[in-house]
Amino acid sequence: MKKTLARWAADIWYKDAFLGILLLPLAYVFSDVVRIRRYLYRKGVLKSQALPVPVVVVGNITLGGTGKTPLIIWLAGLLEKSGYKPGIISRGYGGQSETWPQIVTSVSDARQVGDEPVLIARQTGLPVVVGPMRVEAANKLLAEFDCNVVLSDDGLQHYKLNRDIEIAVVDGERRFGNGYCLPAGPLREPLERLGSVDFVVVNGEKYTGHEYAMQLAGGTAVNLSTGERKPLQDFKGLSCHALAGIGNPERFFKLLDSNEIPCTTHSFPDHYPFTKNDIEFGDDKPVLMTEKDAVKCCRFAGQRHWTVPVTATPEPAFGEAFLNLLNKKHDR
Repeated sequence: MKKTLARWAADIWYKDAFLGILLLPLAYVFSDVVRIRRYLYRKGVLKSQALPVPVVVVGNITLGGTGKTPLIIWLAGLLEKSGYKPGIISRGYGGQSETWPQIVTSVSDARQVGDEPVLIARQTGLPVVVGPMRVEAANKLLAEFDCNVVLSDDGLQHYKLNRDIEIAVVDGERRFGNGYCLPAGPLREPLERLGSVDFVVVNGEKYTGHEYAMQLAGGTAVNLSTGERKPLQDFKGLSCHALAGIGNPERFFKLLDSNEIPCTTHSFPDHYPFTKNDIEFGDDKPVLMTEKDAVKCCRFAGQRHWTVPVTATPEPAFGEAFLNLLNKKHDR
């Protein structure tokens, strides 16, 4: 049922403009509520909580994945190289823990704390704390770890946490769909919101001069059972299965296609709670999946199951501009 609803929504937002138009009255109500809420935070009627260290929010204005997590991982590495001590907070979407906030490590159970935080903890080795209330997560992060900058994975619309730098990530292929707010379109906030963020990073090719381009690349496959690593090109011409439970599965499938790997594709909703049956297809073909999906599948994966890690590479000008702005905020 969830898979059907996700496909139906994607068709409305990115393909069938007519159905989106029918939902426009609801979209207008949604966008008005969003604008009013943001106005109340700006005027201090609704209170934001500031932290004693700079807060960098990496989010988006569309529903679904845009490449935030790879950018968070890249930013964490950049900050470490530049002498900062970053920590990371996230909502922990899909986590079933009964108590929040939670500290996440490389061996945490993604079922309890969410898939993306576990991936971030594994990739960065940095402190990660998750919880639905990001202020509480951030306070726990600062209480438990020696951090002098907080990276928030998502949370652009979580105004209760005051932020020093806002980065909006845009899917360069799908952009903003039909341009409507929910439920008629994929927008969490009206497009005008991009005019107020500090940086717009496009996962793909940028359209305008104020955007920064970012590329995702993956050239290695890692076996979920044995840990073996080999070039993705070793699968060239080999019939495989490909599965993805991310915001835009087609992006992963195109990566495999660009490496001339013929795949039977299997799309799942973002943050899908995989079971063993979901990754078994009744044959001996290799199964390739995203790293985000792999953190949920490694418990029951076999030697036919491989993950394809991707790394983000923003254009150099973005890193320079980001550090310049952060240094100003840090010195205040």
